[in-house]
Amino acid sequence: MADVPKPEKIRCDACPVMCYIAEGKIGACDRYANHSGDLVRLDPLTVIQAGGQTVKFLGEVADAQDWDGDIIQGNRPFVTAVGAGTTYPDYKPAPFIVSQIVEDVDMVTVVTEGIFSYCGVKVKIDTDRHIGHESAIVRVDGEAIGHVMTSEYGSKMLSLGGVEHLTGGSKKEGRVTCDALLRLCNREPVEMTVDDGATVVVQAGHAPVVDGKREKLMRVGCGSAAIGMFAKQWAPHVDEVIVVDDHITGVLSEHEAGKQLSVPATGIKIKGRRSTPGRYFQVAEPGTGWGGTNVQDPLSILKPADPKVAWPGLRLLFISTTGEQYAYFKLDDDLKPVSAKISAPLLNSAHRVAENCEPSLCSVLFMGGAGGSLRAGVTENPVRLTKSVKDALTYVSCGGAQAYVWPGGGITVMADVMDMPTMSFGYVPTPALVAPIEFTLRRSDYSALGGHMDHIQPVEEVLNSGIRTVGMTAGQPDPNAPSNYRWSAKTRDRK
Repeated sequence: MADVPKPEKIRCDACPVMCYIAEGKIGACDRYANHSGDLVRLDPLTVIQAGGQTVKFLGEVADAQDWDGDIIQGNRPFVTAVGAGTTYPDYKPAPFIVSQIVEDVDMVTVVTEGIFSYCGVKVKIDTDRHIGHESAIVRVDGEAIGHVMTSEYGSKMLSLGGVEHLTGGSKKEGRVTCDALLRLCNREPVEMTVDDGATVVVQAGHAPVVDGKREKLMRVGCGSAAIGMFAKQWAPHVDEVIVVDDHITGVLSEHEAGKQLSVPATGIKIKGRRSTPGRYFQVAEPGTGWGGTNVQDPLSILKPADPKVAWPGLRLLFISTTGEQYAYFKLDDDLKPVSAKISAPLLNSAHRVAENCEPSLCSVLFMGGAGGSLRAGVTENPVRLTKSVKDALTYVSCGGAQAYVWPGGGITVMADVMDMPTMSFGYVPTPALVAPIEFTLRRSDYSALGGHMDHIQPVEEVLNSGIRTVGMTAGQPDPNAPSNYRWSAKTRDRK
């Protein structure tokens, strides 16, 4: 019987787009291709090799039964979902369901790439600079992709992506949002603008660039906190210190730290709304100047000095919360500040403030909800997987990285992209991100939740195919380790 010729185009069912792919061509997602009539995944399956080797103790003999120097079973692999493929349509079991013995426990890892329409990133930008007001729209190429969230201590927070931007707006908004999320998650730089705010270049693991200036330091604390930390170093060398900050500007002589050190009142008055002694709100508008304010000249926040208290020759130090800006003045006979040469101890203190600041950094956390097709690829009864995750019987990871599972309903996970292998993310033009997710649990528990037991493969079989091997990120917990799980009394003694 003659061979039936294969069609010129084949249909890919890895996502809802259902591309027809010609011979030698790739699909719209750049992840699947037609290779001689076969649908092939272009990226290799990624395996994490856990642990590391050490030297044997002196006196160890070269016996096969001896300890081999591997202090944490470093040869044990973990099959990630990076390059694994997806479960679309819903009825498919996960692309890889892998078993191996770990610490005498029969473990199963269910490996799948999820198509996440309900996904986004949370971005933490360590900087004092003002980038935009809370709830301001964040745009890429003019399209709204997210918004500014509440600032945290020394950091600006962004919420980017989400289903409303991916599918709830125009086609261009969805495409731009998906592209920006993909680049952020794959640790590439993305330039974005904030309405009525700054232009920011964000790249995971790198310092942010705000309005063309690369940031260096994250503030040591607010103005009040800086007073508390450095008052003892300042008090012997200056009469008054003002730490300029967008949130809480500190004044040494009024602050409790100054009182404890017997710093006398100086009559120096600043603008703003007084909170508790030595702490002032709203001394200036937010901006990219001193301490995240729009202040370029620190004297602009001063009121006239109280002539009943201030004195000629009074020594006054202004400093920002990162120590990057400082200025030293003395009051003249008219009680006006006049620029003066800063003393060596005060200059050293400015350097000490900067020394205690952490480097400015962008952190990108992928966040997504595991939906129907993904869970159906794990078990025939998807709600049991949800319950197993919430009961801590199932460990969730993303590309081998530890994932935080949010409380409440569903399986909503968050993972640091810096802990994941490079290029862990893909996309489909629906648009949606394709992200790796793994579920690891005991074989007995996998059976109990209705898992696809007939599709389990020993890890050795999976490793025989084309794979990419990467090392485990330093400090990451081993996804395979049974110690990750909280066993109930009913399951604690299972093997």
